[in-house]
Parts: sequence; C-alpha cells; structure tokens
Amino acid sequence: MPNYILALDQGTTSSRAILFDRAGRITAAAQQEFPQLYPQPGWVEHDPEAIWQTQLEVARAVLAKQNLTAADIAAIGITNQRETTVVWERATGRPIFNAIVWQDRRTAGLCDRLKAEGFDKTIREKTGLVTDAYFSGTKVAWLLDNVPGARERAERGELAFGTIDSFLMWRLTGGRLHITDVSNASRTMLYDIHKNWWSTTMLKRLNIPQAILPQVVPSSMIYGETDPALFGGAIPLAGMAGDQQAATFGQACYMPGLAKNTYGTGCFMLMNTGGEAVESKNNLLTTIGWKLGESATQYALEGSVFIAGAVVQWLRDELKLITSAAESEPLARSAADAGGVYVVPAFVGLGAPYWDSYARGTIVGLTRGSGRAHIVRAALESIAYQTRDVLEAMRADSGLTLQTLRVDGGATGNDFLLQFQADILGVPVQRPAVTETTALGTAYLAGLATGFWSSLDEIARQWAIEKTFEPQMPADRRDSLYAGWKRAVERAKAWAE
Repeated sequence: MPNYILALDQGTTSSRAILFDRAGRITAAAQQEFPQLYPQPGWVEHDPEAIWQTQLEVARAVLAKQNLTAADIAAIGITNQRETTVVWERATGRPIFNAIVWQDRRTAGLCDRLKAEGFDKTIREKTGLVTDAYFSGTKVAWLLDNVPGARERAERGELAFGTIDSFLMWRLTGGRLHITDVSNASRTMLYDIHKNWWSTTMLKRLNIPQAILPQVVPSSMIYGETDPALFGGAIPLAGMAGDQQAATFGQACYMPGLAKNTYGTGCFMLMNTGGEAVESKNNLLTTIGWKLGESATQYALEGSVFIAGAVVQWLRDELKLITSAAESEPLARSAADAGGVYVVPAFVGLGAPYWDSYARGTIVGLTRGSGRAHIVRAALESIAYQTRDVLEAMRADSGLTLQTLRVDGGATGNDFLLQFQADILGVPVQRPAVTETTALGTAYLAGLATGFWSSLDEIARQWAIEKTFEPQMPADRRDSLYAGWKRAVERAKAWAE
C-alpha cells in the first residue's frame, strides 16, 4: 500500500513539494524560489519554464530524501497561485509569452472601460468577481491582442490557455490533460459560477475563443496519471485547487461560517457559505470553494489583500531595514508602538474592499523621532489592518459573526503579528499544528479521491491547534488605531495616473 500523498504547491515566489502521511503530518518538504520579473512599473511576470523546472525538481527531491519511488505515492495533489495566466502551444507545450502574474496591473485600463460601459454588473452577476486586472480574463485578452499571431493561432485551436494548475497538469501528463478545477475556473472572470460552465457572454465580450479553454473538473477526483518518465513510474493525479481554496479545505472549514486567513505574499480570507453563492454588497468576491467528485459545489466569500508577507520582503530587499524576515518580529517588539506611523503597502494597488488599481504604497505619520523599528512595526501592523478591512465587509455581507479566525501561511510564525491581529479584530486567532495548510488541503483532496482518507470527518479530526492568541487590547485603543489606518488608506488611494 502506498503510504504518502505528494502535494505540489506552486506559489508566487517559490515552488514547493510536501509529502504527507496518513495522519496528515509532513514527512518531507523541498522548496525553490524562482525569479520575479518586472518589465515595467505595474507589470509582473514569471517564466513558465522556471515554474515547471523548479516544481519538478522539488517533487523529485522529496522522493529522493525519503528514498521513495512512484509506487510509494498514493496520489498527487496540485495547488497553485491563482489567476496567473499562461498560453502555450498545443503541439510543443511551449509558452508563447511569460506568465502574467495575478499581481500584474497592465489591464487596469481595459477594466476601466468595462466599468464605464456598465459591463461590471454582468461580470459580478455571472462570475461573482469584481472588475479588476487581478483576474485571468483580461490577461488572456491582452496576450491574444499583443503577441504577434496569437489570436489567429488561438482561433485555429493551436493554443491552450490555463492558470498554473492547468499548465502543470499538461506538463505532468505529457500533454494528455488540459483541465482546470472549479475553484481555479472561478477566478478567471470567464466562468459562470452559478451554471458551472464557461460563460459565452464573457468570452464574447473579451473576444476569447472557446477553443483555448481547459475542461473544468471537480477539485477531487482521479484525473489521470503522470508521465512515467518523470518519476520512474506513473502516479495518480487526483486533487486540484487554487491555493486559497486549498488552504480553506486544509483548515477543515467545512461548515458555513468557518473562516481562515492565509498570510502569504498576499493575504486571503475565505469564509465558507455552503451550497449558496452569497452575493457581496461590500466589494468581496463570491467564489467557488471546491467540488468533491459528484457532490454539490461549495461556495465561499473571499477578501483578497494583494500585499501581506511581500511587505516584509520589501523591508528586507528594497529598504534593507532587516536582513531576514525573522528579524522583523524582535525589531517590531523593540518599539512600544508604531509611534503614529502607518505603512499602506499598496505597491500594486489595493484589493478588497477598496479595489483601487491606482493606489500606491504610502508611509504616513513620520516625525523626527520615527525610526527603523517604527516602520518595521507599522509594516507588520498593515497586514492585520488589511485583514480587519476584509472581516468588516464579510460580517456585513454574510450576517455571520466570526467566533475565531483560523490562520496559516508563512507569516503566521510571527507571534507579534498574530497577537496584534487578535487585538485589532477583537476575536481569538488560532494557529494550527500544521501551518502548511495550502499543501495539506490539496493532499486531502487527492487522498479523498483515492480512498487514502475515507471522509471529511476523518480529516476534520486531524485538525489541531498549536496556539491561540486571545485579544488583549482595550476596545477604545483598537478603534482609535483602526481609525488612523482608515485615514492612511485615504492618502494612498488614486495616486497613480
């Protein structure tokens, strides 16, 4: 009997592979970073070949670490940075251009035009999304319009579009499968989340030929097998979900009203709304959570913050205020407070609930006494403030009161951040024993499809809390700090021309 599930976690800045055993514990992991490409202000690209190579190498590395063969792996699950867009040749598998990353703002002008003609209402109604350059649809349109010959080739059926899950699935199967799961499809701005099929209305408006689209499949089912040449034998491919949906699944948020927040490059809060696609009145996204085999589609409300952990990378790489991410916590603690300083990390605009493509990063409240520690502390606090922005909108939309917030992702190792998060929200924050919940979620999806795990109940029993952060800040202090944040955000809005 194979005793492991292999999770491929293809993120914005790195590719990871993690092996899980039957208890949902990590037995081996490997990670490789790859270059971030910024061809001009507001543009963000990745080399798809770098994504593939790093993902393949880390997958092989974890097997080698444990002296395992393909026969020891029950299944592979894939989770991925969402919305990032690749178009490749069907004949060769070669991309026709770099991947356009979810953070990229080059199609903000097109989104403005869609809003001006009132088409944003149609987009919201069919896809559950706001009209923003974040999503894949306008990125595909840009590629077809700007890569010489791409539109004609697409219409002849020579090209394939996919988010990163589709691209990896294509490569893993030697071009045999061109598929995406419902959660990733729901992030393209091309998918009708109510009818569960590609929207002809959206395709027609964005002038995207249906021939380039992948087949949409459940998040948990056996799709096929890997090319035997890759791992010395075929391994079943059985789980697939966008990173935030996978993390929600890994956090065992299986009941309506349960919510998690992932602190990665960006920050993403999802609340399970069950079988109902709740329409947002407060600029959140209505999105598909997952679909298990033939069971009903599950929905979620989502608030997307574009810059979270990336603000710590900025402190390290651009400002040189710290030499490692770990250094940010003791430095933040060395200041009693942020001294009235606020950092608004709107480097690529603001996401939920503002959706301002033209906002830009801002530091306000500086005085002669403001120092390195104040700026680092204010940068960490910005992550918690942005989370509160989303939670306020979520409460208003769903009518549900959050009892606790389950958290995961790289920045959750920072106890200062999580304590401040609990303080500024006024609710307990729970950090699970396994914080790699994105990878764990797709492992669970693959394991359910193959019988590695028997049920959601079995998986939910594996979820365990490592530490709970209880709110300690007086309510008047919390409200005063948050009011200052709202003022700072106003200064950052609509800055770029």
